Amino acid sequence: MEPIFHGIILAFGLILPLGVQNVFVFTQGVTQPSMVLALPAAITAAICDTILIILAIFGLSMIVLQFEWIRLILIIAGILFLLYMGKVIWLSDAASLEGKEALPLKKQILFALSVSLLNPHALLDTIGVIGTSAVKYEGQDQGLFMIACIIVSWLWFLLLATTGVFLKKIQISKKVFILFNKLSAIFIWGTAIYLLVGLF
Repeated sequence: MEPIFHGIILAFGLILPLGVQNVFVFTQGVTQPSMVLALPAAITAAICDTILIILAIFGLSMIVLQFEWIRLILIIAGILFLLYMGKVIWLSDAASLEGKEALPLKKQILFALSVSLLNPHALLDTIGVIGTSAVKYEGQDQGLFMIACIIVSWLWFLLLATTGVFLKKIQISKKVFILFNKLSAIFIWGTAIYLLVGLF
């Protein structure tokens, strides 16, 4: 049971903090007309996390941690991406909350891919924390650890989208969601600045 509990606790610890990936999936729950139309964002994010977890546990973490220039490229690309996503979230308005500007399926999937695979925190957390934590396990135990992390990821993203849909249905004031977007954008810009400062 140890690798299962370890995987659950570690995955929750990494996925809980407010970040661009969580914000995007939650926002799709709010902006899409129905839960079914919000699912592509949640499923895409979960699939990306699953791939990153598998790659991290099976050795990618060792490669990235050995070559500083790879980590540097990831961080610089991530900073630029976070600045852009912060702008997109900041400029979203009440019209999008009424479904008038809901992202179409293709764009929703592409955005979910970008916030999952171009997010330096997600990449470095998955590779640096989950990948290195998995080293202590072998064989079946390592498999159980990996499965626990993946299950937490899927449940979390589906819960985020469902929560967004629920809050929209009970007609929470649009001003609350707009304020949430503004605060999220500020947090995302803050993360970009933090990563930038860490380079010097």
